[in-house]
Amino acid sequence: MPQPQVYLDHAATTPVRPEVLDAMLPYLGSEAFGNPSSAHHFGRAARAGVERARQQVAEALGAEPGHVVFTSGGTEADNLAVIGAARAARKRGRAMAVVVSAVEHKAVLAAAHAVAELGGLQIVLPVTRQGIVQMDALDQALVNQPAVVSVMWVNNETGVIQPVQEIAQRCESVGVPFHTDAVQAMGKVKIDVARAGCSLLTISGHKIGAPKGVGALVVRQPDMLEPIVHGGSQQEGVRPGTENVPGIIGLGQAMVMAAAEQADEVARLTTLREALVGHLRKAIPDLVVVGDGGPLAPHVLNVLIPGTDSEAMIMHLDLAGIAVSTGSACNTGAVEPSHVLTAMGITDTKAITAIRFSLGHESSIDDVVRAAEVVPGCVAKVRNLAGALSRG
Repeated sequence: MPQPQVYLDHAATTPVRPEVLDAMLPYLGSEAFGNPSSAHHFGRAARAGVERARQQVAEALGAEPGHVVFTSGGTEADNLAVIGAARAARKRGRAMAVVVSAVEHKAVLAAAHAVAELGGLQIVLPVTRQGIVQMDALDQALVNQPAVVSVMWVNNETGVIQPVQEIAQRCESVGVPFHTDAVQAMGKVKIDVARAGCSLLTISGHKIGAPKGVGALVVRQPDMLEPIVHGGSQQEGVRPGTENVPGIIGLGQAMVMAAAEQADEVARLTTLREALVGHLRKAIPDLVVVGDGGPLAPHVLNVLIPGTDSEAMIMHLDLAGIAVSTGSACNTGAVEPSHVLTAMGITDTKAITAIRFSLGHESSIDDVVRAAEVVPGCVAKVRNLAGALSRG
């Protein structure tokens, strides 16, 4: 009998949870399918669902409902925050400069690059070897009053947790908006927008059991952004366009569950992660845990395995029934080192050996044990193959 497939790539995406699907179904069928901008019964039913979800998202984040702007996902929310803040600054006569960390998601880095192409300035903050933003560089960047600073709460590749509250305080002290991509933080780290001091915060549905294609941006002051999408008057014009009602309903339900389960889930995932680390270290003595010793989220484990390469490891693990991801981007058949790992001072040779395991609501100790059984054998195969190729 074949072994069951083990999914350890929850940082990439998660399955839609049954409760989320149940909440969405009436808005996919004949009960509340209307356009939420319509004045009739069907439109009002859809609008009521959207506003209820807005309330749910706000409560889960410690924000005001009026500050929640629904988007098509984390990428759009990041772009709205970075580009929208830069354009708003230009409208007020200020420099269109954005500050981002070197380990940001590509949605933020690409948005910063887009600002530069519009005639603005992008400033990239270096990080320490543990992946934490260098505060002296941040202070220096703040001197010139940039339009926005964007530093992610939890890194999607390494799980490193940034000192968001400290960064927010430094930004607030000089009147600079602070944006954080909290896509990987939701449900894994306690989030309170007001307490943390974030001006702008991004979340994404498909990382917490909601469907793909829906996310949100918390905007605590509407005038800090200029829209990047133009059309109707939906969502006060900050993000116009007919809302993705079923997706928004699903996001609201997923946020309620993630917030309610957060404390227990952190404890459970931490136990699973520690068990996986222990098993892997015992079987692979030269394995290196990225970010080890620093503040790490409970669901992400990024490891370097000398003598292997990410692409080969992922293929062997997939054939063995284990789904994981890599810290490297595969382009045109070649493995390129992750910008996150190289920013942390990890050499290209080591960076291309990175494997990311990421746990989620469905993960169990059986999954961890199965992965621990399979990984060493795959490492041996890849190392043997590499040795044979090197011998010619």
